[in-house]
Amino acid sequence: MKSSSLKDLYVEQLQDLYSAENQLIKALPKMVEAASSDELRTSIEEHLEKTKQHAARLEKIFDRIGEDPKGKKCKGMEGLIKEASEVIEDDEMEEEVKDAAMIAAAQRVEHYEIAGYGCVRTYATLLGDREAAALLEQTLEEEKEADETLKSKYRAAARPLGADLSRQPSAADHLSWPTR
Repeated sequence: MKSSSLKDLYVEQLQDLYSAENQLIKALPKMVEAASSDELRTSIEEHLEKTKQHAARLEKIFDRIGEDPKGKKCKGMEGLIKEASEVIEDDEMEEEVKDAAMIAAAQRVEHYEIAGYGCVRTYATLLGDREAAALLEQTLEEEKEADETLKSKYRAAARPLGADLSRQPSAADHLSWPTR
Protein backbone atom coordinates (compact mmCIF):
# COMPACT_ATOMS: atom_id res chain seq x y z
CA MET A 1 0.00 0.00 0.00
CA LYS A 2 1.26 3.45 -0.84
CA SER A 3 0.51 6.02 1.82
CA SER A 4 -0.94 9.10 0.16
CA SER A 5 -2.73 10.50 3.21
CA LEU A 6 -2.44 10.46 6.99
CA LYS A 7 -5.30 7.97 7.13
CA ASP A 8 -3.49 5.64 4.69
CA LEU A 9 -0.33 5.89 6.80
CA TYR A 10 -2.37 5.26 9.96
CA VAL A 11 -3.97 2.11 8.50
CA GLU A 12 -0.62 0.85 7.21
CA GLN A 13 1.03 1.35 10.61
CA LEU A 14 -1.90 -0.32 12.40
CA GLN A 15 -1.54 -3.31 10.05
CA ASP A 16 2.18 -3.41 10.80
CA LEU A 17 1.47 -3.51 14.54
CA TYR A 18 -1.25 -6.13 14.09
CA SER A 19 1.21 -8.31 12.21
CA ALA A 20 3.83 -7.70 14.91
CA GLU A 21 1.46 -8.71 17.71
CA ASN A 22 0.42 -11.88 15.88
CA GLN A 23 4.03 -12.84 15.20
CA LEU A 24 4.70 -12.42 18.92
CA ILE A 25 1.70 -14.57 19.82
CA LYS A 26 3.36 -17.38 17.84
CA ALA A 27 6.91 -16.73 19.11
CA LEU A 28 6.40 -16.20 22.86
CA PRO A 29 5.53 -19.85 23.67
CA LYS A 30 9.00 -20.83 22.37
CA MET A 31 10.55 -18.32 24.76
CA VAL A 32 8.51 -19.78 27.62
CA GLU A 33 9.95 -23.22 26.83
CA ALA A 34 13.51 -21.90 26.59
CA ALA A 35 13.50 -19.86 29.81
CA SER A 36 15.34 -21.56 32.66
CA SER A 37 13.91 -19.46 35.48
CA ASP A 38 10.34 -19.98 36.69
CA GLU A 39 9.99 -16.23 37.22
CA LEU A 40 10.99 -15.48 33.62
CA ARG A 41 8.66 -18.20 32.29
CA THR A 42 5.75 -16.73 34.26
CA SER A 43 6.58 -13.23 33.08
CA ILE A 44 6.65 -14.31 29.42
CA GLU A 45 3.34 -16.20 29.84
CA GLU A 46 1.76 -13.06 31.33
CA HIS A 47 3.11 -10.99 28.45
CA LEU A 48 1.63 -13.47 25.97
CA GLU A 49 -1.81 -12.81 27.46
CA LYS A 50 -1.25 -9.03 27.22
CA THR A 51 -0.13 -9.45 23.61
CA LYS A 52 -3.39 -11.24 22.79
CA GLN A 53 -5.28 -8.30 24.36
CA HIS A 54 -3.27 -5.86 22.25
CA ALA A 55 -4.17 -7.75 19.06
CA ALA A 56 -7.84 -7.75 20.11
CA ARG A 57 -7.74 -3.97 20.68
CA LEU A 58 -6.28 -3.49 17.22
CA GLU A 59 -9.07 -5.66 15.75
CA LYS A 60 -11.60 -3.41 17.49
CA ILE A 61 -9.99 -0.35 15.90
CA PHE A 62 -10.01 -1.99 12.46
CA ASP A 63 -13.73 -2.76 12.91
CA ARG A 64 -14.36 0.89 13.83
CA ILE A 65 -12.57 2.27 10.77
CA GLY A 66 -13.79 -0.43 8.37
CA GLU A 67 -10.35 -1.65 7.33
CA ASP A 68 -8.79 -5.11 7.06
CA PRO A 69 -6.13 -5.78 9.72
CA LYS A 70 -4.26 -8.12 7.39
CA GLY A 71 -2.49 -6.15 4.75
CA LYS A 72 1.11 -5.90 5.80
CA LYS A 73 3.78 -8.17 7.24
CA CYS A 74 5.89 -6.52 9.91
CA LYS A 75 9.45 -7.13 8.75
CA GLY A 76 10.89 -5.33 11.77
CA MET A 77 9.26 -7.76 14.20
CA GLU A 78 10.19 -10.65 11.95
CA GLY A 79 13.85 -9.64 12.32
CA LEU A 80 13.61 -9.17 16.08
CA ILE A 81 12.00 -12.59 16.47
CA LYS A 82 14.66 -14.17 14.26
CA GLU A 83 17.37 -12.73 16.52
CA ALA A 84 15.56 -14.05 19.61
CA SER A 85 15.24 -17.47 17.95
CA GLU A 86 18.99 -17.61 17.45
CA VAL A 87 19.41 -17.16 21.21
CA ILE A 88 16.78 -19.79 21.98
CA GLU A 89 18.40 -22.31 19.61
CA ASP A 90 21.95 -21.79 20.94
CA ASP A 91 22.56 -25.03 22.85
CA GLU A 92 26.03 -23.98 23.98
CA MET A 93 24.85 -20.91 25.88
CA GLU A 94 24.66 -21.21 29.67
CA GLU A 95 21.10 -21.05 31.05
CA GLU A 96 21.63 -17.80 32.96
CA VAL A 97 23.25 -16.15 29.94
CA LYS A 98 20.42 -17.36 27.71
CA ASP A 99 17.83 -15.91 30.09
CA ALA A 100 19.65 -12.56 30.10
CA ALA A 101 19.89 -12.63 26.28
CA MET A 102 16.17 -13.44 25.97
CA ILE A 103 15.32 -10.53 28.26
CA ALA A 104 17.46 -8.23 26.10
CA ALA A 105 15.68 -9.50 22.97
CA ALA A 106 12.31 -8.92 24.64
CA GLN A 107 13.34 -5.36 25.50
CA ARG A 108 14.18 -4.69 21.85
CA VAL A 109 10.68 -5.89 20.97
CA GLU A 110 9.15 -3.58 23.58
CA HIS A 111 11.04 -0.56 22.28
CA TYR A 112 9.87 -1.34 18.74
CA GLU A 113 6.27 -1.57 19.94
CA ILE A 114 6.52 1.58 22.06
CA ALA A 115 7.67 3.52 19.00
CA GLY A 116 4.89 2.06 16.84
CA TYR A 117 2.07 2.57 19.33
CA GLY A 118 3.25 6.11 20.05
CA CYS A 119 2.98 6.97 16.35
CA VAL A 120 -0.45 5.42 15.73
CA ARG A 121 -1.84 6.98 18.90
CA THR A 122 -0.74 10.38 17.57
CA TYR A 123 -2.24 9.64 14.15
CA ALA A 124 -5.56 8.62 15.73
CA THR A 125 -5.59 11.88 17.70
CA LEU A 126 -4.81 13.95 14.59
CA LEU A 127 -7.57 12.12 12.69
CA GLY A 128 -10.04 12.90 15.49
CA ASP A 129 -10.64 9.30 16.58
CA ARG A 130 -10.57 9.71 20.34
CA GLU A 131 -11.77 6.17 21.08
CA ALA A 132 -8.98 4.61 19.02
CA ALA A 133 -6.47 7.04 20.55
CA ALA A 134 -7.56 5.95 24.04
CA LEU A 135 -7.23 2.24 23.16
CA LEU A 136 -3.80 2.85 21.63
CA GLU A 137 -2.73 4.90 24.67
CA GLN A 138 -3.75 2.01 26.93
CA THR A 139 -1.60 -0.40 24.92
CA LEU A 140 1.28 2.10 24.81
CA GLU A 141 1.23 2.40 28.61
CA GLU A 142 1.17 -1.40 28.98
CA GLU A 143 4.17 -1.67 26.65
CA LYS A 144 6.04 0.92 28.74
CA GLU A 145 5.19 -1.03 31.92
CA ALA A 146 6.47 -4.23 30.28
CA ASP A 147 9.71 -2.42 29.42
CA GLU A 148 10.15 -1.35 33.05
CA THR A 149 9.48 -4.91 34.21
CA LEU A 150 12.07 -6.22 31.76
CA LYS A 151 14.64 -3.71 33.06
CA SER A 152 14.27 -5.08 36.59
CA LYS A 153 14.34 -8.68 35.33
CA TYR A 154 17.49 -7.94 33.36
CA ARG A 155 19.17 -6.55 36.46
CA ALA A 156 18.20 -9.68 38.40
CA ALA A 157 19.35 -11.98 35.59
CA ALA A 158 22.67 -10.16 35.15
CA ARG A 159 23.69 -10.26 38.83
CA PRO A 160 24.64 -13.97 38.83
CA LEU A 161 26.75 -13.26 35.76
CA GLY A 162 28.95 -10.95 37.83
CA ALA A 163 27.58 -7.66 36.56
CA ASP A 164 27.56 -4.69 38.93
CA LEU A 165 24.33 -2.95 38.07
CA SER A 166 24.11 -0.90 41.24
CA ARG A 167 24.03 2.32 39.26
CA GLN A 168 22.66 3.45 35.94
CA PRO A 169 25.40 4.16 33.39
CA SER A 170 25.68 7.78 32.34
CA ALA A 171 26.32 9.08 28.86
CA ALA A 172 29.87 9.88 29.97
CA ASP A 173 30.51 6.17 30.60
CA HIS A 174 30.26 5.60 26.86
CA LEU A 175 32.59 8.42 25.83
CA SER A 176 36.16 7.71 25.04
CA TRP A 177 38.40 10.73 24.54
CA PRO A 178 41.61 10.29 22.60
CA THR A 179 44.72 10.85 24.67
CA ARG A 180 48.00 12.25 23.36
